[in-house]
Amino acid sequence: MSTETAAPKANAKELLDTMLGYLGFVVQIDESGGEGSSPTLQIYTEEADRLIGRDGETLDAIQFLLNRVLQSKDPDAPKWVVDCEMFRSMREDKIVQHVRQLAERVRISGRPLQLEPMNSYERRIVHEAFKDDPDVGTWSPSDSARIKQITLIRRPARKEAAQ
Repeated sequence: MSTETAAPKANAKELLDTMLGYLGFVVQIDESGGEGSSPTLQIYTEEADRLIGRDGETLDAIQFLLNRVLQSKDPDAPKWVVDCEMFRSMREDKIVQHVRQLAERVRISGRPLQLEPMNSYERRIVHEAFKDDPDVGTWSPSDSARIKQITLIRRPARKEAAQ
């Protein structure tokens, strides 16, 4: 057995490069993040559309597979985010912008509005976007619920304590 202890970052980047090479992709991979944020592997390739897949499904599958392999070798391995040509950050911005527009309806009408089903990553983005909003909040059923939807709700007005 080898006593060599390579940094997990190098292993993740090398493993991703190997995986994508077997799939026929020619890529450049940059690492970022770490302290305070999830470590990220940013992929640059001329076949970005094929690597991302429809609605990011292929990219999600590659990220899932990479993390499963890394955690099978080391259960304490950090969870890596795999992105391609800034697809995830642009998608996050688009999701937040869309949901903020819908939140205006809730703000004006006072009626709850149920959003379309989202994966856990997207739901977390929406919950984070509204955690400090004084007028609109988010609610979603427990993780055991079959339907994975968020409902935007109007927060009750805060009562003045200066009386």
